[in-house]
Amino acid sequence: MIALLNRPFCKMSLALAAMFCLALQPVRAADFYAGKTIELIVANTVGGGYDQYGRIIARHFGRLIPGQPTLIVRNMPGAGGVRAANYMATIPPRDGTVLALLTREVALAPLLAPNPAAYQFKAEQFNWIGSPQQDLGLLLLTDKAPAQTLEQLRSRPVVMSGTGPGSGPSTFPLVLNEVLGFKMKVVPGYPGSQEALLAMENGEADGHVSGGSSAAFRGRINPLAEQGKVKVLMQLGMAKDAAYPAAPLIFELVQDERARQLLELIFTPQYLGRPVIAPPGVAPERVALLRNAFHATMRDEAFLAEARIQQLDVAPVTGEQIADVLKRVYSLPPELIERANQLGK
Repeated sequence: MIALLNRPFCKMSLALAAMFCLALQPVRAADFYAGKTIELIVANTVGGGYDQYGRIIARHFGRLIPGQPTLIVRNMPGAGGVRAANYMATIPPRDGTVLALLTREVALAPLLAPNPAAYQFKAEQFNWIGSPQQDLGLLLLTDKAPAQTLEQLRSRPVVMSGTGPGSGPSTFPLVLNEVLGFKMKVVPGYPGSQEALLAMENGEADGHVSGGSSAAFRGRINPLAEQGKVKVLMQLGMAKDAAYPAAPLIFELVQDERARQLLELIFTPQYLGRPVIAPPGVAPERVALLRNAFHATMRDEAFLAEARIQQLDVAPVTGEQIADVLKRVYSLPPELIERANQLGK
């Protein structure tokens, strides 16, 4: 009789215990971060774009993490972001109290610039929390360029102003030549995008393919587009921007699977934007908590209001989306990766 009575009691006890544990999970998360400080390492110098995003995130992110920890920013520039990535892979505690905002290119550095001695990290092993911004390149032509449409670019050579070796403005025209059959010649060596745009405005170049489209960049080209002096013919990135409805996204024009894979590889850094990571080995439930809080920050009115004041673009990418893209890219055929390397030289 006692045994018969104990069986349902035991089942009920286990059920109640499970419910009790579930109810305690948010409390435990809050207990962990309550009174703690999260260090946010920024893999760039003070005052730059990465630093600007890092500091606005630090001012709002902690408020939306259970327990409301304090966030402090520490800058760790060096080796194009590799120094901070190596640090995150080897030094911090695996508990979510140290995060980093990495440079967009560093995730693919071990893939596109293989040098085992330089990289102590594997990008796929980081816990990607999210990014506040994904970048978008634009293909621009002046009203005096020999080609005025995408179709004409296949038969009429044009001169495009480029910047440094391996940069978007110097590499992207070559990618477009490869996948769409355009005839663009790049004149590299302009110090930055503003100088490259000035060359276009002065008639030294017929156009420009930008690596990104920051608020400052758009502030420069939008008045020219409104005056009819410049056309925005194409968007280069993973997602289309409604600000330029007449300009198709490059993926809308490419059907060949190999070409699409090449484009995804080339544009992955743009998609990553300003990615925030936690080290490898952080417990999955804490990673999920940080991702949820980051996603909430990107929709938070106070955060968005300050971003507007600072003229910061907010086009967030989730940590899950970043992890999925990197998984696909790192599994691409070696010959495709080698072709991307050749185009970037």
